[in-house]
Amino acid sequence: MSSVNDWNKQIIEEFRANDGKVGGQFANMPLLLLHTTGAKSGQPRVNPMAFVNDGERYVVVASKAGAPTNPDWYYNVVANPNVTVEVGTDQFTAKATVAEEPERSQLYEKMVAKNPGFDEYRQKTTRTIPVIILTPEA
Repeated sequence: MSSVNDWNKQIIEEFRANDGKVGGQFANMPLLLLHTTGAKSGQPRVNPMAFVNDGERYVVVASKAGAPTNPDWYYNVVANPNVTVEVGTDQFTAKATVAEEPERSQLYEKMVAKNPGFDEYRQKTTRTIPVIILTPEA
């Protein structure tokens, strides 16, 4: 298992043990767990990530900390947009959609307002960082 996977596993375990709360660098940041299906493998995947609310929708950003490539989970939601989301102690199914302009930029700014580190991420890369909208299913 890679160090990133180990790190994510620890965050996921802490998230579930503490009703969706984690400490350390994420102590004051709302996190969710995004369950996807691997685009190539078809295997279930879980990734912790920061989010902001937009009405009833949840918004996540495929920043990969400003890396030159999109994170693997981004390709999973593009290939398989039916996802499961854990927020706090709630779990629900949702539809993932990639935000288009101008909404993408508006939602990215909303994320930056809550989590200023996302401004640094976009400055570190030349790619347009995708914004994903998670719309809970009825």
